[in-house]
Amino acid sequence: MNRPKFYVYLPIIFALVLILGIYIGTTFHLNNNLGTISVDPNNKYNKIEEILHYIQQEYVDTVDNEQLVEKTIVSMLQNLDPHSSYISADELQANNEPLKGNFEGIGIEFNIVEDTICVIAAIPGGPAEKVGIHAGDKIVKVEGKKVAGIKITNKDVLDKLKGKGKTKVKVAIKRGGTSQLLDFTITRGTIPIFSIDVAYMVTPKTGYIKISRFAATTYDEFLKAFDKLKKHGMQQLIVDLRGNGGGYLNTAVDIADEFLSEGKEIVYTQGKARPKKGYQATDKGNFENGKLTILIDDGSASASEILAGAVQDNDRGTIVGRRSFGKGLVQEQSEFSDGSAIRLTIARYYTPTGRCIQKPYTEGTEAYYNEEYNRYQNGELENADSMKIADSLKFITPGGKVVYGCGGVTPDVFVALDTVGRSRFLTEVMYSGLVNDFSFGYADKERKKLNEYKTFQNFNTSFVITPVVFAEFVAYAKKNKIAANVKQVQASEEIIKTQLKALIARNIWSSEGYYPVIQSKDNVLKKAIELMK
Repeated sequence: MNRPKFYVYLPIIFALVLILGIYIGTTFHLNNNLGTISVDPNNKYNKIEEILHYIQQEYVDTVDNEQLVEKTIVSMLQNLDPHSSYISADELQANNEPLKGNFEGIGIEFNIVEDTICVIAAIPGGPAEKVGIHAGDKIVKVEGKKVAGIKITNKDVLDKLKGKGKTKVKVAIKRGGTSQLLDFTITRGTIPIFSIDVAYMVTPKTGYIKISRFAATTYDEFLKAFDKLKKHGMQQLIVDLRGNGGGYLNTAVDIADEFLSEGKEIVYTQGKARPKKGYQATDKGNFENGKLTILIDDGSASASEILAGAVQDNDRGTIVGRRSFGKGLVQEQSEFSDGSAIRLTIARYYTPTGRCIQKPYTEGTEAYYNEEYNRYQNGELENADSMKIADSLKFITPGGKVVYGCGGVTPDVFVALDTVGRSRFLTEVMYSGLVNDFSFGYADKERKKLNEYKTFQNFNTSFVITPVVFAEFVAYAKKNKIAANVKQVQASEEIIKTQLKALIARNIWSSEGYYPVIQSKDNVLKKAIELMK
C-alpha cells in the first residue's frame, strides 16, 4: 500500500521529541475550524511539539501517550539501519541474558510435550538438580496450580519458573514408575547460559568446537573446551560458527587472538563520531600454528564474521561453507532511566585487508532480511557460480589470496546446501515438533534400557532406529494429522531416522549425544574433515 510521504516521516519527527528531551505540555493555538497550528519559526522543534499536542487533544480516539512514544522510537531507529533498535524495559532483561551468559531460575531444559512440561535435562549444579529433579520428570503443578493440560506456552513456563535468586518455587513432579506426585521446593539461583554448544574429537587428531554466540562468558568457555580437546590429543581444530548471529566484538577479538601471532591485525572500527580503533593480536595465542578451519553459513553474522574475516585475511586458516550474513555494523547499547534501552549503530568494522562486509540496506529493512531468501531463489546456496560479486570488491591477503568485501565473508571452500532426502513430509514433521515429541516419548519410555548402554559411544555404535520404531513414528505423525505420503516418507527416511536417534541421545547425554549423531549427515563438516587430511 502506498502511503503519503508525511506518514513515513511522522514517526521520526515524534521520536526526535524523546531524544531531544522535549516534553509534552506546551500550549498550541487553534486558529480556525480548518485546524491551523501556529509555529514559532525560531524553534525548529516547535512543530514537533505542536503535532504531539494536536494529536493528544484532537485525535478521534484516546491516545496512549507512552505507547505512542514507544512505537515512534522503534520506527525512527528502523529507518536508520536494520540493526539500530529500541528495547522496552520489559524486553531488555530477556535480550541481555544470552549475552551476559546467565539468568536466574531453577535450571532445567524443558519441552512441552502433549501439553505437559517435560524436563529434558537438569543443568549440572543448578537448583533443580540439587533437589533431585532429573530428565524425564514432568512438572504438573507450580505453586499448587495445575500447569498440565491447560495449553501452557513456553513463555508461561518461563514466567512461572524464572525469578530472582534466592526466591523459592514449589513444583509437583510426575515421575515414571511412581503413582504419586513428588513435591519439591526449589530455591532459584544463577543459571549459566552456555555459548559453546559442544566440543568433541571428530577424528583422533581433529577437535571440533561449536560456538552459538559471542557472550561475556564465551572466551572462558572456549579456553576450557580447547584444553579438554588438547588433553584428548587435538592437533588441528574446526570451529563451527554456522547459525551464530554474533554478540560482543571483544569476545570475537579474544578468540581470534588465540589463533594469530602477536601484532597481527584482527579488526578495526570507525564511525563518524568514532575515530579509527584497531585490535591486534597479543602474545597469548594457544593455537597459532595447527591446522584451523572455520565453518560459516548465511546465519553467521557480526562477531562471527569478525573472527572468520580475521582468520581469512591473515591467511591463518580455511573458511568452509557458504557466504555469511553480511553485518558489518557495530551497535552500542544505552539504557534509559525507565529500564528501556536503544542499540544504536555507531561504527562500521573492517577486516584486516580493509573489507567492510556489510551488505546494502538502502532498500529498507524488509528487503534487507529478504536478501537471504533471495540467495536461495538465485541458486547461490547450491552453486557457488550463482554468487555475483563485483570485481571492485576484491581484496588481496598478504599471502596472495583473493577475498571479497560487501555482503558477507565468502568461503575459501564452498559446500552446497544438501537437499537430498528433503520432502514436504519431512518439513511438516520437523516444524510441527513431532520428531522432537516422539523422541522424548521414546527416551522416556525406554530410559532404563538406554541407560544400560553406560556411555554415548556404546549407544552410538549399537543403537539403531528399527523399521518397527520408524513405522511407529509414521503412525504417530498420521495420528497428529500429517499425511504419510509413501514416496515422501521413503525419500526422507534416513534423515528422519538420524534426527530421531540424535534427539533420543540428547535426552540421555545432552549435547554430547546429539551433535555427533546429527553431524554424521553434515556435508560441511565432512568437507572440513576431508580438508584436514
